[in-house]
Amino acid sequence: MRGRDRAVHDDGEARRLHFSLKHIQSEMMLGDPYALTFRHTQKMMAFLLFLPEPKDVVIVGPGGGSLTKFCRRQLTHSRITTVENDEDVIVFGELFDMPSEDARMRIVHADACDYFAQAGAPTDVILLDGCDKLGTAPEFCNDLFYQNLRARLRPQGILVANVAGPRSRQQAHRRLISETFEDRVIFVDVRFCSNRLAFAFNDSQNFPDWWSAIHRADMLAQRHGLDFHEFARLLQRGYRRRKFEPSQAPHRINC
Repeated sequence: MRGRDRAVHDDGEARRLHFSLKHIQSEMMLGDPYALTFRHTQKMMAFLLFLPEPKDVVIVGPGGGSLTKFCRRQLTHSRITTVENDEDVIVFGELFDMPSEDARMRIVHADACDYFAQAGAPTDVILLDGCDKLGTAPEFCNDLFYQNLRARLRPQGILVANVAGPRSRQQAHRRLISETFEDRVIFVDVRFCSNRLAFAFNDSQNFPDWWSAIHRADMLAQRHGLDFHEFARLLQRGYRRRKFEPSQAPHRINC
């Protein structure tokens, strides 16, 4: 099945949503359609170490819906809002076992920049995974966008952003996130790919509570089936590395 600039391919074991033959946007294992198969989506769930029971989660850039499906199933007390600007991607959701909308889950057809620019209900977590075939969507690369994201978060809220693409594009997004969140950001490398994840904390009192995070790891691993001990180690390593990296505060940024 094809849309304007995407296609779905099925090899009998996995179903993939492609930007092109070389660029896979999303993947679903046919035998386990709710599993998170990409490392970066698994690690994005590390926010649960700090906010184990969020009331509201907003997901940007669903692809085949893996994050939406996982959060819908695993976070049983959360409301999940998914924002996608490409109608074809929303239609493809039927091929990726996307659940029907209900009181706990809704899908919004909107441009993410416009969505966050408007007044809306506050949320606990924003999972930003909007990409084109070259990396993080270039339209996100401005300070107003990230300021609007932060304004939508509750005081103890967390932004988790997948930062991907050429080095210059990654650096620009990293600097904007760091400036917007006043350097309360931990960057985590994703093994075997060039992606980096940014965990940005809205409130200094929640940046970060390592004692609670480490003591939650066992419970979260049993509940959600992911390696939260590894996630905690990666976050701590990223936190320690902050003091050895140059300031992320931007001056002029070209994306």
